[in-house]
Amino acid sequence: MVSGSNFEIMTITNELVSTTYLPEVAPEQGWTKIEAIDSLLRKGGYSGRITDQVRQKIVLTRYQSSKYTITYEEYLKLKSAA
Repeated sequence: MVSGSNFEIMTITNELVSTTYLPEVAPEQGWTKIEAIDSLLRKGGYSGRITDQVRQKIVLTRYQSSKYTITYEEYLKLKSAA
């Protein structure tokens, strides 16, 4: 299982920024925690200057998910069995 991140932040201009990444995104990109947080801020539409003060206002929710890999043939079998 891999941990993912979802967060909300109320900015200085009272705009709510909320976004999420699938758990595997940050590790696949090779991001540090700070880089992942900054990327989440931009993805959520935050256009201001990213400072430590901004990062400290983040309300972070972590979650876990599982990622499975199957062949297309296995997918078709599962789909027809449903």
